[in-house]
Amino acid sequence: MRKVTLEELFVHPITQKYVGRSGMAHAISVAEKAFHISINKGVNPDLAVKAGLLHDIGHYEWYQNGEWDFQLYKENDIHAIKGAARAHKLLVRCGENLQNAKAIALAVLLHTDSYLPEGHLQLTPLQKVVAEADEADEEPGGNHHYRQIDSSTALKRIKKLDSNIEKYLKTNHLEQTS
Repeated sequence: MRKVTLEELFVHPITQKYVGRSGMAHAISVAEKAFHISINKGVNPDLAVKAGLLHDIGHYEWYQNGEWDFQLYKENDIHAIKGAARAHKLLVRCGENLQNAKAIALAVLLHTDSYLPEGHLQLTPLQKVVAEADEADEEPGGNHHYRQIDSSTALKRIKKLDSNIEKYLKTNHLEQTS
């Protein structure tokens, strides 16, 4: 049995506060995309979906004159660094396996290169899945952060993801490590 479900993370006040302000609809969409990509790439979908949901948990609101300032964000943002720390703390508090919490936090850290100096990193398969899922859901000017979702629909989609993860792990006789 998984120690921490996606639903447990979703309903947690920390997730609601910080993921909510960066775009819950986007986070859930990235989690869904991460599920499908992880299956195709042989990556643990439980870890991929959790990292997908939490990937923007470190966002700061970059507004100027009431409008999102995308250029200010691109020049000054380190949301992945803050998000990795916040996601790790949340996962550990919720009882996640410590190695999994670290792997998820590192995937959050490396889901974007917006704050990194020029160069290429060797990403793990999990980190690649989360980056690919996020990129697949992006819209120009950061508009993906503004999509809305009502809480009932959000919870239904989260529960469906949890169910899909359970089915996949059972069907494929994989050790449920989280």
